[in-house]
Amino acid sequence: MLGLDISSTSVKLLELSRSGTDYKVERYGVEPLPENAVVEKNISDVEGVGEAIQRLVERCKTKVKQAAVAVTGSAVITKTIEMGATLTDDEMETQIQVEADQYIPYPLDEVALDFEVQGPSPRSEEQVEVLLAACRRENVEMREAALELGGLKAAVVDIEAHCMQRAFELVRADFAAEGDEEGDQIIAIIDIGATMTTLSVLTGSGAPYTREQLFGGKQLTEEIQRRYSLSVEEAGLAKKQGGLPDDYQTEVLVPFKEAVVQQVTRSLQFFYSSSAYDDVDHIILAGGTASIEGLANMVAAKLGTPCSIANPFVNMSISSKINEASLASDAPALMIACGLALRSFD
Repeated sequence: MLGLDISSTSVKLLELSRSGTDYKVERYGVEPLPENAVVEKNISDVEGVGEAIQRLVERCKTKVKQAAVAVTGSAVITKTIEMGATLTDDEMETQIQVEADQYIPYPLDEVALDFEVQGPSPRSEEQVEVLLAACRRENVEMREAALELGGLKAAVVDIEAHCMQRAFELVRADFAAEGDEEGDQIIAIIDIGATMTTLSVLTGSGAPYTREQLFGGKQLTEEIQRRYSLSVEEAGLAKKQGGLPDDYQTEVLVPFKEAVVQQVTRSLQFFYSSSAYDDVDHIILAGGTASIEGLANMVAAKLGTPCSIANPFVNMSISSKINEASLASDAPALMIACGLALRSFD
């Protein structure tokens, strides 16, 4: 199955293979989306997204026709409920359908619903904890329609934060400090996209905590555009490739990096105020903006917490058809695509 991450500015495709416990990156690609085709993670131009997917599939020359896509955390309602441990999946499904209106504030015919047994309940041996996830059906249908236009079939619709968590599990061992029980660590993954910044906190148990804020790399592009009178395309290229006037670093980039640090601080404060935690062990920056030079060091210095840049491919082999340098620079933005591609091996 392909991992296909539809973000607000691009579609990212990733194809993995596995032999034993080793993964290999077979194909990957990033295709820009038309302006405003996706607004705040909602598809508003299905045809524009479908055509981008088609171009991407053709360019990557993949034969795989099934894909996994994700919806954003804010579009999903998740609840952990308890159910009888002896129930079969079918019986659970029937019972959930009957009781779902207790948990979900939308009419059931407008909702896509799924559940997964998490394990025994800590309160009673006769019960199991079941994670219930629901989102508006149109969110799923828009993604299915866009994939179909692109020549693919949506086999799985996942939740972005769970994809982040799955991708992180590949490298979790690299972050375990000596003497740490693996899985005990509190990891904050901060995904800074073009328009949205998403904090996912992995606590080792249960579903990740997530929170989204309207902030992203687009603000830097817009500032470059404004200050140096460039078009969107020119500003985007200059941001990646350099060649801006000498005052760019001090006047534009440093203030933007400070704004990122502020967003990270604010996101974590929200997490602390709404949970039993008051600290995290490690911060991981993901998303396109994470690659800005010196950003991880700045976050670490300001917050006094170790900070790294996400790279889910660090322990993988890479097909000779892939440009390793471009994969390395895109790696922080491919966490969700990676988490989706891993669904092939469930």
